[in-house]
Amino acid sequence: MQHILSFLHTAEKLKMELRHSWLSDGRQESVAEHTWRLTLIAMTLEPHFKQPVNMEKLLKMLIIHDLAEVAIGDIPAFEVSERKDNKHEMEAAAMKRICETLGEQGDAFFALWQEGEAKETYEAKVANAIDKLEAQLQHNEAGVHTWLPIEHEMTFRLDQHTQFDETLEALRAVIVDEATDKMKMGEGHRQSKLF
Repeated sequence: MQHILSFLHTAEKLKMELRHSWLSDGRQESVAEHTWRLTLIAMTLEPHFKQPVNMEKLLKMLIIHDLAEVAIGDIPAFEVSERKDNKHEMEAAAMKRICETLGEQGDAFFALWQEGEAKETYEAKVANAIDKLEAQLQHNEAGVHTWLPIEHEMTFRLDQHTQFDETLEALRAVIVDEATDKMKMGEGHRQSKLF
């Protein structure tokens, strides 16, 4: 239990690690908040997938996929730096160290993280697509003034992550339509249609 407690204390740092994304209320998003909504998106999409998906594996993959950021921080996709060039190696080393705390269970976590990084299995491809779609969705909800010029362009590159699955393609299309409308309007953010 002491090892589990240590692992959970490490994971708490994801609540403090900020991403290059802003919330609709103007506050910067944490990695933990991003991760939470990834799992919610997966659960919401589950009945719409046209092929079987192992939801337990997918949810676990999404929950741990950014865990290395407690050690190396968030590195945005658009960043150009030596740190970005070495991202995979740094993340792998950090994940290995973090997972070692849990022994055999940590080995399973690390293997699942590696599967996600390889993006070869259906669940890994879905996890990657959801990760990219959630980031764009969060941009859509924030003020357009928070977007960097490269983020305008990246909106139209999401299909490379979703084209393998028609459900993800359909979600991408509505997210891109929303982003396009937002860029045309140039300000504000979308309010929830429920509240």
